Amino acid sequence: MNVVMIIPTGIGCEIGGHCGDGNAAARLLGACCDTLILHPNVVNASDLNEMPPNSLYVEGSQLDRFLKGAIRLQPVRANKVLVAVNKADYQSINAVSAARATLGLDAEIVELRVPLKLIARMENGIATGDVLNWKELVAQVETHEFDALGLATPITIDAQTLADYFRHGGVNPVGGVEAVASRLIAEALDKPVAHGPVDYALKGFTEVVDPRMAVETITENFIHCLLKGLHRAPRIRYDRGLRVEDVDCMVSPYGCFGTPHQACLDAGVPVVAVRENRCCLNLPEHPKFIYAENYLEAAGMLAAMRAGVHPASVRRPLGPTVVT
Repeated sequence: MNVVMIIPTGIGCEIGGHCGDGNAAARLLGACCDTLILHPNVVNASDLNEMPPNSLYVEGSQLDRFLKGAIRLQPVRANKVLVAVNKADYQSINAVSAARATLGLDAEIVELRVPLKLIARMENGIATGDVLNWKELVAQVETHEFDALGLATPITIDAQTLADYFRHGGVNPVGGVEAVASRLIAEALDKPVAHGPVDYALKGFTEVVDPRMAVETITENFIHCLLKGLHRAPRIRYDRGLRVEDVDCMVSPYGCFGTPHQACLDAGVPVVAVRENRCCLNLPEHPKFIYAENYLEAAGMLAAMRAGVHPASVRRPLGPTVVT
């Protein structure tokens, strides 16, 4: 059984909308299926990434293409990862070296001739941003041999905006621009791509914060999560590999609708929306979605699908057999 799990970036999802706080839900759903297909926002958590061992880590635009039937996903044992940085300093070198020593990662660092610039901003309550010099990055890295690309560059954001987020919550202000950058570069390279910020932590910030964002306040370097994800990210294929026809279900937050949802409906893939994981969009319920109150109930629905048991069969009253 193959399940897709999405938690869109930058829309303030209660679970998974902060920093890696979707990991526990991913581990739960991963225990209910053979393969869990997810995108980096679900599990990226600075130094941490606790994605289940049966998961496939797929950049958002490539996940969209997969669900549209345009590409296939080929699982791999390991990738050669190229890490692009604006400056190869002690921070990025030590982070990549740590992944080489602990994950057994095959990785190299390339210093960009033209720095990649990410400028985070909010637009109508949604996190997004501007990405500069990404075409120059693509032209430079295309001269290297690699299977997946990690981006470890700064994000420009006002310190007060960041402090307000840590103190009061709301929409994570930086995730949106990271998604924009990853999408642009992944579409150009046709390879797995993920971004992690450097020089991002607030200097001198020692306050206790919401557990969902706590890891961001204790981390110096934010790229180990993406190195772990890219280590075994599936390759993009057109002639073999997992197809959208192999997907049994997609699990989504409540109140959002986008390309992956429409693609699943077009392909006849059931969509389970989790009401407890609300987002800031607050779209009305879709008549073709299946609704679960929380991820525990969603896991029960997946277990029922896997067992070939219709959910109504384990509820009371069962309802009539003959319909008019």
